[in-house]
Amino acid sequence: MTPSAADSPADLIISACTVLVHDDQERIGFEEDAAIVVRNGVVEAVTTTAGVADLPAAERLDARGQVALPGLINCHTHAPMVALRGLAEDLPTQEWFNDVVWPVESNLTEKDVELGARLACAEMIRAGVTCFADHYFAMDAVARVVADCGMRALLGEAYFSSQGPEGRERSLEFALRHRGAADGRITTALAPHAPYTVDDTDLAATAGLARAHGLPVHLHAAENRDQTETSLARHGETPIEVLERTGILHTDLLLAHGTGIVDSDLSLLERSDGRTAVATAPRGYLKFAWPDTTPVRALRDIGVDVGLATDGAASNNSLDVWESMALTSLVQKSSEGDPRWLTSRQALHHATLQSARAVGLGDSVGSIAPGRRADIVLVDLTGPHTQPVHDLAATLVHSARSADVRTTIVDGRILMRDRTLLTIDVPAVVRELEERLPALVDRSHGRRVQDYDA
Repeated sequence: MTPSAADSPADLIISACTVLVHDDQERIGFEEDAAIVVRNGVVEAVTTTAGVADLPAAERLDARGQVALPGLINCHTHAPMVALRGLAEDLPTQEWFNDVVWPVESNLTEKDVELGARLACAEMIRAGVTCFADHYFAMDAVARVVADCGMRALLGEAYFSSQGPEGRERSLEFALRHRGAADGRITTALAPHAPYTVDDTDLAATAGLARAHGLPVHLHAAENRDQTETSLARHGETPIEVLERTGILHTDLLLAHGTGIVDSDLSLLERSDGRTAVATAPRGYLKFAWPDTTPVRALRDIGVDVGLATDGAASNNSLDVWESMALTSLVQKSSEGDPRWLTSRQALHHATLQSARAVGLGDSVGSIAPGRRADIVLVDLTGPHTQPVHDLAATLVHSARSADVRTTIVDGRILMRDRTLLTIDVPAVVRELEERLPALVDRSHGRRVQDYDA
């Protein structure tokens, strides 16, 4: 489609770039010397630079030497946990939770959550992330930050059964109150923590609420092989079998991690009634020395989308989805013993369309095409570490870095231009957060928000 110069001015035209596109079989391709026309927050056309030379626009970006990608999506994180980055290092999973993270989280205030979320959003915008799926506490604060900074997000108020029925009710109330907020940039989910912290009654009730209100469910399950073996020993079921029996698998489900998914779980996931997706965050699995990773190949074979994620920065130390994309490709090659899997083009597919589908936005983001929301990042490939370019997909996945993102756009609004953030004052956030850290990290009280025994 080539727009006519007689049309009213476009809101934004990005020209002289290479655009990542998908064909009708969802295969990755690249169009050179291309231009993107944006109007009312939507991609109106992907055309040639020459084709927009005479088209009026409120704003134009000359992106020569850059590649335009769909905005990256962080499919599972706990954004406010950037406040705990580096606090719980070199620990096994159980000690990480019980000795540090859950005692510290008992100190959380809504202001702590807001500041952590603001810093996290700044980090993600600078890394080319335009949308994130967040699963945490005091999520009203996170919703305010998303509205303010211009990002897109799937948000869920996490709960444990130890909180009583009030936890589940708060999760529902949050989801209904914020669904469609921030001019539609916020979508919501119910967010039980995990099968080992949420009992069968609450899981079944959550499944019923999800179906009744048309809400997805976002939770942790089969995070590692130990959890699966513990569940089998205690209950005679894998965590995935618990989700099937309680009805959670019959909702639209975003399942975090799944490195403990076993072969017998695959048929259950394949038969699930709703949209089932898994978010993989490989850096955290390496850091915790888990023996397995998300079985991406097996999940793709049964039609389950696998989106890219970072988890929280308390375990991953980073919200860099660019790194998750490269690590997913490398770890899958190692785990499968096959250098042909996962290819760079497959990794880009996970980073774009599969991640969009994982967070329930497969019809609106994840590709740069007419009718899609204008969530776009521009990546500079002129640096010495990205030259020469023999295989553009490989350069993007294995050579480019998050610092090569020059511009980040959501709904046609520029949130970062030439590495300058436009919607978040990072120094002010850091100053205020640092003042609050002594009270936040205190563990002398002996409390925990929950006990990890999985």
